[in-house]
Amino acid sequence: MKTLNIATRYLKTLLITTLGISLSQIATAAGLMSPKGSNLPDLEIKQHHVEVTVEDGYAITSVTQVFGNPNDVTLEAIYSFPVPEKAAVGEFTYWIDGQPVTGEVMEKQQARNIYEQEKAQGRETALTEKDEHKSFDSAVYPVLPKQDVKIRLVYIQAVHADHGIGRYVYPLEEGGVDEEKLAFWSYNDKVTEAFSFNMKIRSSYPIEDIRLPKHPQAVANSTSKQEWSISMRNAQADNETENDTISQEAQEGVESAQITSTTTQNIVQTLDQDITVYWRHQKGLPGSVDMIANKEPGQSRGTFMMTITPGDDLKKINEGRDWVFVLDFSGSMQGKYQSLIEGVNRGLAKLNPNDRFRIVLFNNSANEITRGYTLATPENVTRYTQTLENTQPNGSTNLYRGLEEGMDDLDSDRSSAIILVTDGVANVGTTEKKAFLKLLERYDVRLFTFVMGNSANRPLLNSMAKISNGFAMSVSNSDDIVGNLMLATSKLTHEAFHDVEVEIDGVKVRDLTPEKIGSVYRGQQLILFGHYWGSGKADVTIKGKVSGEQKVYKTSFEFPDDSQLNPEIERLWAFGKIEELQNKIDYLGEDADAKQAIVDLAKEYGLVTDYTSMIVVREEVFKQLNIARNNDKRVKTEQAARQQRASQGVRDNRKDTQQPAFQSPRSYPSGGSGGGSSDFWLILMLLPLFVSTFKNKRRKV
Repeated sequence: MKTLNIATRYLKTLLITTLGISLSQIATAAGLMSPKGSNLPDLEIKQHHVEVTVEDGYAITSVTQVFGNPNDVTLEAIYSFPVPEKAAVGEFTYWIDGQPVTGEVMEKQQARNIYEQEKAQGRETALTEKDEHKSFDSAVYPVLPKQDVKIRLVYIQAVHADHGIGRYVYPLEEGGVDEEKLAFWSYNDKVTEAFSFNMKIRSSYPIEDIRLPKHPQAVANSTSKQEWSISMRNAQADNETENDTISQEAQEGVESAQITSTTTQNIVQTLDQDITVYWRHQKGLPGSVDMIANKEPGQSRGTFMMTITPGDDLKKINEGRDWVFVLDFSGSMQGKYQSLIEGVNRGLAKLNPNDRFRIVLFNNSANEITRGYTLATPENVTRYTQTLENTQPNGSTNLYRGLEEGMDDLDSDRSSAIILVTDGVANVGTTEKKAFLKLLERYDVRLFTFVMGNSANRPLLNSMAKISNGFAMSVSNSDDIVGNLMLATSKLTHEAFHDVEVEIDGVKVRDLTPEKIGSVYRGQQLILFGHYWGSGKADVTIKGKVSGEQKVYKTSFEFPDDSQLNPEIERLWAFGKIEELQNKIDYLGEDADAKQAIVDLAKEYGLVTDYTSMIVVREEVFKQLNIARNNDKRVKTEQAARQQRASQGVRDNRKDTQQPAFQSPRSYPSGGSGGGSSDFWLILMLLPLFVSTFKNKRRKV
């Protein structure tokens, strides 16, 4: 048994941990159920159980909760959960008469009408809707006096490895940017009975270590270098499951994972902090092309998920830069602003003598306090840090104006970087996503974003990065900030693959997502979904440009005729297509055809979107309303596949073994103080959002 002792092993991250505390103190719990339209207390969280499996390049998260109504009246309750990044929500189950009933996806207004009709009749019903980019909200009725409510939410998401480091976040923090919502609800984040978090990682490639930065009570076990389990639970959950767990592990020949007295004393009692899990692959692994597929017997069309991990062929860049700091000091930055100042101070102090900087502050408006580029001398750093100290956060967030001011006066003769620190929620001035994307088209820039918080506008920031051929990285308060920013630094100080294309010949392939790949940076993986027809050997060619020079990588492997172990990738393919259609609507405006395509995909693949919701009613009501149980059937198919995978050993999904696409091993993070350490420390201290631009040559006209 391997107990993770974060404090002992990572003292060098004390500074960042301290900054993280200042952020976590303002965090608010999510994943709660509250009475609707009432000042009554929240429902009691009796049980909260999380089961996660990371396997074959994607993660499946199942969350089961039991809520108790402490009130003497019947309620309608709202269950709210943060939207996990890139997650396809395919199952919401509500227990009726002690039996689980899985929801079906319908157009949003139609689902709402059915919910209201059933509620008016006093019958059990539940409705799951998407609340823009912030959360999934599920309304449940009726919640009887002194009775319990049991629900389950299941979502699927692709999992990337960056520089050989895998990362999974279970979101629990409410982002703290929706002031009206925070003012209304009185959150109850205590788990009164059983809590458990169980995660299994089954990897085609050896894993050396596991890390949970903010949860030292976690217990990690490995049965081999390719199979790991992580668990946290409180004493009540121990009493329910310990005997069964030990018995099962004894049968499987697994080292006992019984919970020690030390572990039960460090129980998780509140749901106000994200759970972040890292795993580090063995160093020296080759670049590779991995693929899984799902194709039913007798069906001509299959779905595939291809993961491309390039070899480390990208050289380091050494050149001076201009730095533009665009800093949010609106009211929502209260509690974060002092950390921001400290970060800017330490970052500026690490600049080279020939580097220059500008500082732009924004709330309702934008103001450049440096009045042009300033040399990064100790005197100038002290002067402008004191100016920041004398400024107090207030007002709203005019993100557009701050970004616009920061992009002005870029020097075409020098490489530049723009650092934007904000919670990413624009609420005054220009707020439309289309306007931000148009702004970026006016400049020859690349944006690299760190997005912090479960309520940050990730769709906006991700799209801004994508349209500029940059990249986006999300950061949680529970992340290892040092590690994440080390990975980002490696991307910013090395060449990148640009104009990347993947060609597949020999097998008919269509419906690829993403349609346009753009750039792939050092350490990144490329995950591609698509449909294929038939089976047989295919030639795969990966093309890209590095510093203007064409690079080509080739391999060949088989596409299977029959493969039924990964039905979940059909939802992931549909989710990717829906994202691209939604981006088209955001950029070009409302499009009836694109909207209908989203609705059709969501209904076929059982996904909650901006235009579709998931309705739960009694089984007899589904029949009365002629609602086909398509999603229920899909859920059962996926559950059966998971059971079959669990009964088998870890699968090797690498396809280019016989004809390797890459000759170099994949990249890994490198530490030390030499070679780009000033960049590392500059980025290191800027926590909520990082936006950088390289070689901003000219303003477009």
